[in-house]
Amino acid sequence: MISDDNNVNINARLRQSYHHGDLRTALIDAGLSLLASGPADALSLRGMARAAGVSATAVYRHFPDKAALLAALAAEGLVRLGEAQRQAAEAAGGGLAGFIATGRAYVRFALANPALFRLAVAAPGDAAAPDTEPGALLRANAAAHLGLPPDHPDVSVLALRVWSRAHGLAMLMLDGQIPASDAIIDQVIG
Repeated sequence: MISDDNNVNINARLRQSYHHGDLRTALIDAGLSLLASGPADALSLRGMARAAGVSATAVYRHFPDKAALLAALAAEGLVRLGEAQRQAAEAAGGGLAGFIATGRAYVRFALANPALFRLAVAAPGDAAAPDTEPGALLRANAAAHLGLPPDHPDVSVLALRVWSRAHGLAMLMLDGQIPASDAIIDQVIG
């Protein structure tokens, strides 16, 4: 359960961002902060409004229901996951090393942001679709690795194979089936 003390700290930070005139962003920030300390099913529109320092009815100006708010949080989660993977690929110098680094970043992002990760990858749609940041990066890296155009069927197969390995490892670690270990991540994703 998300603690009231955490809500008080979030309230102070988010009131300032809301008073700058962007309630939608303040609500998403509130949701992201709350997800850092609890699961998505613990979120409520009232709790998000309270964390943003606004009335519960104000939330409905931007999100008609909880599902819409969760969808926005999931989309932001995919953006953040993609950014973590992009940074990892660049830090590794691109190429095959960068490709491997994106898989490791995927698992490490999941471990660092379990509720956001679960929400993002469980959202309807394809988290590795070409129109998502992680999906575009995955397909581009697979295409470069194979020396083929991104729309080639072999690129799709490799992308699915690589995503399955990283996602499976992330879920096994998140569910406590195997230890969350950097050494295991490096051994399996590589």
